[in-house]
Amino acid sequence: MKPDADNRFWIQVGQYTSLAMLLPASIFAGYVIGIYLDKAFHTGFFKVVFLLLGIAAGMTELIRQLLKDTRDDGK
Repeated sequence: MKPDADNRFWIQVGQYTSLAMLLPASIFAGYVIGIYLDKAFHTGFFKVVFLLLGIAAGMTELIRQLLKDTRDDGK
């Protein structure tokens, strides 16, 4: 393999590894924010709301990145 092709391979490995961590990290962040707001405002529904927002944000970014990768012409 050429050095340029080897670098491209490792760049793709890094991008897809970050995608694997994107969804769990966004779900966790949303849940933690919700728990903090529940404690601050003495409620019980913020953790569910922010959990759903974290799921939506993670899925949106995952789909956006995958569409970008499939649309790419190999450049």
